[in-house]
Amino acid sequence: MNTLNYLYQHGTLGGLMASLMDGTVAISDMLQQGDLGIGTLSGSNGELVILDGVAYHVNEEGNVHILTGQELATYSAVTKFVQQQTFPIDRLKDSQEVKQEILDKLSPNLFAAVKITGTFQHMHVRVVQKQEKPYPKFVEVARHQPEFETNDVKGTIVGFFTPSLFHGASVAGFHLHFISDDRTFGGHVLDFKLSEGKVALEELEEFRQHFPINDQDFLEQEIDFDSISKDIEEAE
Repeated sequence: MNTLNYLYQHGTLGGLMASLMDGTVAISDMLQQGDLGIGTLSGSNGELVILDGVAYHVNEEGNVHILTGQELATYSAVTKFVQQQTFPIDRLKDSQEVKQEILDKLSPNLFAAVKITGTFQHMHVRVVQKQEKPYPKFVEVARHQPEFETNDVKGTIVGFFTPSLFHGASVAGFHLHFISDDRTFGGHVLDFKLSEGKVALEELEEFRQHFPINDQDFLEQEIDFDSISKDIEEAE
């Protein structure tokens, strides 16, 4: 019998937008649920990249290090990645061209894991700065986030495609993070140009949403979906 492939997500981007930034799940717990993923640490601290079962953190200075597993994440999404379809990129393409090729191969109504490996002529990322209580709105943080760019870098993009129906739980469309092969550069992907590489995709049969049930702020705060939906579109 085939193993059910699923996306496991702790917390929501909607909660993050509503200033719910406390860390509520250990990285070690997320690694039990998957070997490829993304997220952010407590206080919306930097960018989390999970690749081949290893959790990397990119801080606001752009430095990359491996996490111990004891750190807490505010939001994270992972899957046990098994590629279902692949296709090569054999000439220079910008991010919109690559995304459109991916969309042509996916259902608009399923979550999908995305892994893009190769040589990038250009990579443009951002890294959210760590916040302290009382937490500001995430969209305000995003307006002042550090951005980094590099050229001719080998590395991997990991992330997910989310159907429009689930905007709020995550961001509708693509949510992608990058890490270089030498583990010195990474972050939340804003834009890129891919010189050559390979795209691997996995459509997911199930979405498992885990809530921070021990976080009193999450339990008590009412989230204005109309407001946070617009904030997600701006920030992501």
